[in-house]
Amino acid sequence: MAIDYRPALRDRSGVGEYVYQLARALVAVGASGAAPARVELTLFSSSWKDRLVVGADLDGAALVDRRIPVRLLNAAWHRLEWPPIETLAGGPFDVVHSPTPLLLPSRRAARVVTIHDLYFLDHPDQTAAEVRRDYPALTKRHAHRADRIIVPSRATAAHVARRLGVDAARISICAHGRPPWQPRAAAPGDGYLLFVGTLEPRKNIGGLLDAYERLIAGAPGVPPLLLAGRPTAAARGWLDRIGRPPLAGAVRHIGYVDPGRRREIYEGARLLVLPSFDEGFGLPALEAMTIGVPVVAADRGALPEVVGDAGLLVDPESPDAIASAIRRLLDDGGEAAACASKGIRRSLQFDWAATARGVLDAYRRAIEHRRCASA
Repeated sequence: MAIDYRPALRDRSGVGEYVYQLARALVAVGASGAAPARVELTLFSSSWKDRLVVGADLDGAALVDRRIPVRLLNAAWHRLEWPPIETLAGGPFDVVHSPTPLLLPSRRAARVVTIHDLYFLDHPDQTAAEVRRDYPALTKRHAHRADRIIVPSRATAAHVARRLGVDAARISICAHGRPPWQPRAAAPGDGYLLFVGTLEPRKNIGGLLDAYERLIAGAPGVPPLLLAGRPTAAARGWLDRIGRPPLAGAVRHIGYVDPGRRREIYEGARLLVLPSFDEGFGLPALEAMTIGVPVVAADRGALPEVVGDAGLLVDPESPDAIASAIRRLLDDGGEAAACASKGIRRSLQFDWAATARGVLDAYRRAIEHRRCASA
């Protein structure tokens, strides 16, 4: 089996974190003997500048690293469906897995895609590069041609089935796993409010800043707000805004946080605020819950599915509702502690080993589908 590992070459957030953690879990499940069949995993990468370098946790995988520009290969794969991955990676493979909605070209392998969400179909103007050019035009066609579709949540599964007209029986729900972190010893009394994620429109950064303005205008002693995530072109207005009163000095943007420092960022947080308009899963919420950080999250997409009763769910369209939920957890230490405790327990339901086993089952089903289609 081969996985397109390119999203994990640089900033490991979003799809990149998913690819890395999935590959790591597949290697571990294969080494443990818990897999129903032998796991022979190939990580495929191609970039002009970035080389494929992995740690000991991926030692069981074969590596293929080609010096082909990402944009050039994407254009050829998406628009020409050429060259087949076997030509570049020296296959053959029984399964090839794209961590994006668009198929990897292959001669004979069963083809699997992961669809994390479909926000790009509703808001193509908020995307860029290949996502804007190719995803809206090609996703439905590729979904119907895929031998199996993997999604991270029931919410995304329902959206894919409805919006793309895909039979739900062809979709495998494989939730993400929690990070390998232990709960923190105690919540920091003087911690900050934390947002983790790419600074893009669907994350509702503007609504979060509106809510925070209401908080600091209403009462003294509100903790500072820390924005942790890579900025996009759309973030310029938000970054300008936090440099002016009343947000100047109260809100800080620290950019992308390397995986090695990510736990440290959560450790210092009083609570996490994730008011996204849509999330296919919502990994920052699970990361926060794992170590006992209370969560305020939007009641949209997959976030209610991940957070459950372990946090406060709010309407992301209402800055007043976001501010009220934050204030509630700041003022009520008992409720904040209860959310933290529930979050730790709930996070135990999400395990990367279980994700890997689910993905291996999806591969098996894809191979069966391919075999029946070819008969």
